[in-house]
Amino acid sequence: MNNATMAPYNMSDRSLICYTPLMTTTNGLWQGDNPLDYSLPLFILQLTMVVCATRFFVFILKPLHQPRVIAEILGGLLLGPSIFGRNLKFANAVFPLKSVMVLETMANMGLIYFVFLVGLEMDISIIKRTGKKTVSIAFAGMILPFLIAVCVSHLIEDKDNSMNQASYVLYIGIVLSVTAFPVLARMLADLKLISTDLGKLALSISLINDVFAWILLALAIALSEANTGTWASVLVVISNLVFVSFCFVIVRPAVSWLIERTPEGKPFSEFQLCIVLTGVMISAFITDVLGTHCAFGAFVYGLVIPNGPLGAAILEKLEDFVSGLLLPLFYAICGLKTDIKLISGASTWTFVLTVIPLTCLGKILGTFFISLIFQIPNRDGVVLGLLMNSKGLIEMIVLNVGREQKVLGDKIFSVMVIVTLVMTAVVSPIVTLIYKPRKRLIPYKRRTIQNSRLDAELRVLVCIHTPRNVPTLVNLLEATHPHKRSPICAYVLHLVELTGRASAMLVVHANRQSGGPALNKTQAQTDHIITAFQNFEEHVGHTQVQPLTAISPYSTMHEDICNLAEDKRVSLIIIPFHKQQTVDGEMHDTIPAFRMINHNLLQNSPCSVGILVDRGLNGSNRLIGNLASHKVAVLYFGGPDDREALAYGWRMSRHPRVHLTVMHFTPSKHPTQTPETDHLWANIDRSFTIIKNGREHTLDEEYISEFKKMITNDDSVVYIDKVVNNGEETVAAIRSINNVNDLFIVGRGQGTMSPLTDGLTDWSECPELGAIGDLLASSDFETTASVLVMHQYVGQGPDGEENFVVERPWQTSEHYHNMKQQQNMQRYTMPMGMGQSLL
Repeated sequence: MNNATMAPYNMSDRSLICYTPLMTTTNGLWQGDNPLDYSLPLFILQLTMVVCATRFFVFILKPLHQPRVIAEILGGLLLGPSIFGRNLKFANAVFPLKSVMVLETMANMGLIYFVFLVGLEMDISIIKRTGKKTVSIAFAGMILPFLIAVCVSHLIEDKDNSMNQASYVLYIGIVLSVTAFPVLARMLADLKLISTDLGKLALSISLINDVFAWILLALAIALSEANTGTWASVLVVISNLVFVSFCFVIVRPAVSWLIERTPEGKPFSEFQLCIVLTGVMISAFITDVLGTHCAFGAFVYGLVIPNGPLGAAILEKLEDFVSGLLLPLFYAICGLKTDIKLISGASTWTFVLTVIPLTCLGKILGTFFISLIFQIPNRDGVVLGLLMNSKGLIEMIVLNVGREQKVLGDKIFSVMVIVTLVMTAVVSPIVTLIYKPRKRLIPYKRRTIQNSRLDAELRVLVCIHTPRNVPTLVNLLEATHPHKRSPICAYVLHLVELTGRASAMLVVHANRQSGGPALNKTQAQTDHIITAFQNFEEHVGHTQVQPLTAISPYSTMHEDICNLAEDKRVSLIIIPFHKQQTVDGEMHDTIPAFRMINHNLLQNSPCSVGILVDRGLNGSNRLIGNLASHKVAVLYFGGPDDREALAYGWRMSRHPRVHLTVMHFTPSKHPTQTPETDHLWANIDRSFTIIKNGREHTLDEEYISEFKKMITNDDSVVYIDKVVNNGEETVAAIRSINNVNDLFIVGRGQGTMSPLTDGLTDWSECPELGAIGDLLASSDFETTASVLVMHQYVGQGPDGEENFVVERPWQTSEHYHNMKQQQNMQRYTMPMGMGQSLL
């Protein structure tokens, strides 16, 4: 059969085209073969162009906080007949009609497995626990847009529509009334609303919408069979109900049995994973044979797989590949099928300009009125309605199925793709405009440890990157000595990077109090962290732990930390250092972005910050009776950061099993000067600190004098005056107490310079820790002690002058010694080093 002239992809030419079947691979350029005449090289080129076009729009739209689905569809529009495809040479060369079968087959394979992952991520128990409020808002937000779609569907004429009007209206109604859960989850995270009550409610509503959309799609396909006879539609519905029942009654117990055969903590075998993944294709095949879309079977199959380690293993293996490479191909296909040239004529533009505002308004009004009934604030009700206009995967599936069923022609298909794009694109900017987070101006005084009263609750925000930091942080909190008169409230914040995965968003949404298994790796880590700190709360008295999760890009993660710290009125934020110690003692980077988070936090924090260099804090080397103890050293040079370090060490010294050593570095009366230090010594006062505020020296002297007075008869605290002349002698003094301490607490040294640390910053690797902190955190120092680098919050007064308000933790020495005597009489059942045992 001779080759006929090839028409460009998606042209409406109905003529019969014959062509020679494509060979898979080429014989090579040197044999004179054109690679684009062979299916594999052509598909590779098409996939590469789709990924490049998609990534281009992702980069362009990133500042606008647009969901990725928009970039992926725009990539298809760019390559399709709307723009590049107008050139027939480009269309015939890169996207010829003969390549449609391979391209759409791969796109639908990606769709099948992505929809399977969506079903796998959905926790049916969440839907079961959904309250009356969520269900009411979900249905109210769907009914009004659906009615609007029925009313305006006649405004556009589609000559390609050969089906009955009922099916046509149903498809249009589904697209305009439902909400895309994965798209909304990403959008909420971008807008920093996912952890709020509004965000969690929106996710619950979208889950119900998503499930109901699949039911409507199955019904729409069944009605599309009406042209072949009423019995065909009935059989489609009945057979699919049987399939769904079979999955829940037979398949789910079988998969549960498969999971039970794998010992806890052991990985699943390749054979087990192969069986599960093969079931995806079998389910898709069955529903396609039964008359519905293959994606419906994959979605139901994903729903029936129990949440737990099997789902986590599948997500870990498939999600990045499917959602990052194959799914964009499906969205690009939608763009390739869309021809903007078809959107013309008065009736078409009347439909577009009518349906977008009316549908958006219908969503908002339906959601808003029901929100009023449940006493949701007016602004939240409006924003909730706006968020429900997010479109994405399910809408594209409905449009493609409608086009394949010949319910929707090329014209209405193109129109609806543009409508869904516009509706989704306007959500984020409008929500940002009308739902700006209020600037928190909470006037609370105790933003530092130094200013925190002994007889008041100490609030601490503990940030965690990975579970590896949990044992040391648990032991540090226990050593901070929660007491009846001074309890500790710890807000434990798991920092999760915002990615394209909807499964990461479910960490916040899922109610972990149900005791169910973790769905994915991120959620498993969060559960691990929460469990450890809950055990800490149970075993140590006078503590309260509140676990939280922050999902943000690393570039803006510090904003979430700062907002939470101010909202909770905490005095100290503790965050791990970006380096971890390896087995050989070297300090290596974990994720470089952690350093950026710490730097941004130091610049913007509303309270004091402690950066923890984690080398362990188990307290297993020294025993008092049968209980482990800690030895803590505070290195004091002067300045606000060092006073904060001393205040924290002072608080820890109240613990009956903490031994505190304070080394106060002072210069000799006749220091040895060098040409390099002459400029420093010439402008330095007795505190050896250069600070703009002249009260610093007085504050240092008062604070250290008060400390010395209080510890006069306290055997657990050792005070050392160390006279040094330069940085070399300072390092030697620190090395002399290196091997006898579990923890160093040092100040960061903001705004200070001293000849006592001269030369220590010349080869600094991490200047954000200050001269002493960087020394102790380096691999060259060779220590096994953890380091807590303190940065004290310094507020601004109304005249712009720095405020230094010092509240003495103990008003009289008698008060201090009475309290120490009471504390030493206490007995603890939980030994130090509890962090390891809790994990």
